[in-house]
Amino acid sequence: MMAKREVKAVSAEEAWLASLDARIAAEKRGAKKAEDKQAAAAVRVERAPVIAMARPHPATLAVDVLLRDCVMGKSKSGGPGGQNRNKVETTVTLTHMPSGVETHAGERRTSMENKRMALMRLRLALAVQVRCDVMQGDARSALWQSRCKNEKIVVSTSHEDFPAMLAEALDCVYVCDMDPKVASARLCCSLSQLIKLMKDHPPAFVWVNVMRAAGGMRGLK
Repeated sequence: MMAKREVKAVSAEEAWLASLDARIAAEKRGAKKAEDKQAAAAVRVERAPVIAMARPHPATLAVDVLLRDCVMGKSKSGGPGGQNRNKVETTVTLTHMPSGVETHAGERRTSMENKRMALMRLRLALAVQVRCDVMQGDARSALWQSRCKNEKIVVSTSHEDFPAMLAEALDCVYVCDMDPKVASARLCCSLSQLIKLMKDHPPAFVWVNVMRAAGGMRGLK
């Protein structure tokens, strides 16, 4: 026969203290996770520091113009995809020489498809890592004005205009001392729309919050 388990009576005060201890422990664990996450983000940004360049921003350039400043390399891809993939050099690496920013793609079957993917990744990486000066007063480019009406930004993350829009937004936030409220006023868009644009590309949002933390400001949510 199974022995009966002894049940110990717990007073209301003891129960309250136990729950308080549990909440404090949970808050400490949450704070530790937040610190670890912030530290990891800081390391990522430290590895990819701000690169100052003259206008126009490379992420805003036409593809053929941008590629003139790039060196392309090819290598063999491993993994799934059949014999053809293993025999042909399909992985594409693009290096933007003025900035040193480099991206690659090798998950598609053809080098043409991988080049297209590597180029999009390069433009996004440039948008995050490279900073250019912004015009005084109205900071909006013609592209921004066409994509932002009535304070609303309309652009898909997969569209070729997205890296240019992101670069313009980050440049403006940067020259506004990482204050998106001031930047949104100069870009004639709502604060929520500007934050959403940056959130749509997570590395950009991480960059903004790490830069804000470096300046003693709270992270955006």
